[in-house]
Amino acid sequence: MSEVLLREAFVTALGRCLPGEPVGNAEMEDFIGRICGKASRLGPIALAQNGIRTRHYALDRDGRTRWTNAKLAASALADALAKSEVSAAQIDFLAAATTQNDVLVPGFASMVHGETALGPLEIASFQSVCAGVMMALKTAALQVRADGKRAAAVVGSEFASRFFRPGAYENTDLVDARGAIPKDADFLRWTLSDGASAAIVEPRPNEHSLSLKIEWIELRSFADRVETCMWGGGARDDDSGDVTPWNLAASAGAAVARGDFVLRQDFRLLERLLPMWIAEFLRLVGQGRLTITEIDWLVCHYSAEFLRKEMVALLDKAGCNIPAEKWFGTLPRVGNIGSAAILASLAALVEERPLRHGQKILCVVPESGRCIISFALLTVTTPPGARQ
Repeated sequence: MSEVLLREAFVTALGRCLPGEPVGNAEMEDFIGRICGKASRLGPIALAQNGIRTRHYALDRDGRTRWTNAKLAASALADALAKSEVSAAQIDFLAAATTQNDVLVPGFASMVHGETALGPLEIASFQSVCAGVMMALKTAALQVRADGKRAAAVVGSEFASRFFRPGAYENTDLVDARGAIPKDADFLRWTLSDGASAAIVEPRPNEHSLSLKIEWIELRSFADRVETCMWGGGARDDDSGDVTPWNLAASAGAAVARGDFVLRQDFRLLERLLPMWIAEFLRLVGQGRLTITEIDWLVCHYSAEFLRKEMVALLDKAGCNIPAEKWFGTLPRVGNIGSAAILASLAALVEERPLRHGQKILCVVPESGRCIISFALLTVTTPPGARQ
């Protein structure tokens, strides 16, 4: 049997959509609202822990919007295409990732495709949390390398704020006598925000500008070992960790009253996931897939500053930490935008740092939904005339 020769895959353009003006911490509740008309007691504590200073919302101060999640994704894709050396007509694969689609049916990629100027093409939808876009990026790279696609588009997009308005909580069983909601739900209101990002993937680098060669992408789920850590659309049993889907309630109204549609997270369980993520990193180092000293930039997605500090402590203990000056991220200025975060940070790195040909970039995306960790190793590739 003859050997199949695979092509290479390069990220040749990156785009973003960060709706509206940056919203400072003091203005947050003007956009997401005050539950039962009361300011959150947890808000200042959450902000101190997550380290976010500004974020973007696709809502105005009255909760109105002209956006959908699909429109955010399409806008980010248009930004990437405007920076690329290919036209929309040359895109023949679209992979779209999000945490929560605009609708139950059809899939997110279909909704994004409908908002674009792309012609008929192959699509794939990925519904996860933060790591969904890494699934999409890997699939796009494989389509380019093995299936002969001319150019692929990848988008990750989140519209979290629409689920954080007071009406999502009021008149549910989650509101106590003081008008407060559980800490695990309130914390996320102060951490998650809106935004989208996109990448163009091609089998060859740009002729006139910087590209990022995709060396490899790895993703591993540990859902067989741990319970659900972050959930929405169901009721979770605190003892077993089992989640009962909202559609098994007596009625949709009963599910709403129970608070099934509120996004929540088990922060005690989250602490158990950190060592598992670090162990996977150490496994790649031990196998020789990663060489710490060869990493020039670490673009790591994390949802809060306190989690980054805990990861650093574990890496220090294992003797495998990457120096702080090589870390790059956009959490403090754009907030946690879930599946859009890693490509948005990568776009900022390309724009803001003087990258050199041959430099190695390690992208890391842990996901707390039910414990996923993903990695992508990229190599900076510049046109021959631009190399030093």
